[in-house]
Amino acid sequence: MAIVNVHEAKTNLSRLIEQALQGEEVIIARNGVPAVKLVQVEPARPAKPKRQPGLWADQIEEIDPDWWKPENDLTDHFEVYADEPSDSS
Repeated sequence: MAIVNVHEAKTNLSRLIEQALQGEEVIIARNGVPAVKLVQVEPARPAKPKRQPGLWADQIEEIDPDWWKPENDLTDHFEVYADEPSDSS
């Protein structure tokens, strides 16, 4: 860990950057008091690929578009039918 003053950091900035890139921490001091730390930046994660609309087009087949509708034999077991008038007044 190298500690340098601001004037020396201005003069030797390229050398200090190289030290930081090699993994060494460089402290820049102002009037003998540590002010900032020069360290290597973590590499950015690769961006997610953009989604492409229509990528699954014509690859998925809809089996039954009325899958959510009740079956007729099931509705026969209930007392209330859509054709009959309701008793609610």
